Amino acid sequence: MACSVRRGVMVCAVALLAVSGCGDGGPTAAEAGETLKSHITELMEESHVLDVRITDSGGRDIPCGDGKAKRTFAATARDSAAQRDPDGLNTYLLGALSSVAPYRIAEDRGNAPIKLANDEYKTVIILESPGDGRYGVRGETECLPAS
Repeated sequence: MACSVRRGVMVCAVALLAVSGCGDGGPTAAEAGETLKSHITELMEESHVLDVRITDSGGRDIPCGDGKAKRTFAATARDSAAQRDPDGLNTYLLGALSSVAPYRIAEDRGNAPIKLANDEYKTVIILESPGDGRYGVRGETECLPAS
């Protein structure tokens, strides 16, 4: 009886590991690209910005060599307060991003773009508001297996 229970538990554990994707090599460029697109789109929605414009729709592999590729995505928008400075806009987006996905600050030199990374999803987002009242967000995936 105990042996069959252990065997049943072992079979369930193996099945769960197989279904959960444990042990796989991570996302492909296409999968990470879709995640990136989702994160940037959700960030814009969460921030309640105006006049969102997709400036790079991504959706294509950019070769990195060794059978790997990366994907990109970018958007711009307008703030309701046209006088808000770029650094303030980037800081605002940084706060809003925390409700979208867990990104860590990879680089922030102050009064410059803020580079953020998510190691789980293999994505990088750069908050680079170009001028007063104008938001700019772009991102790319790491070099990953081509899709």
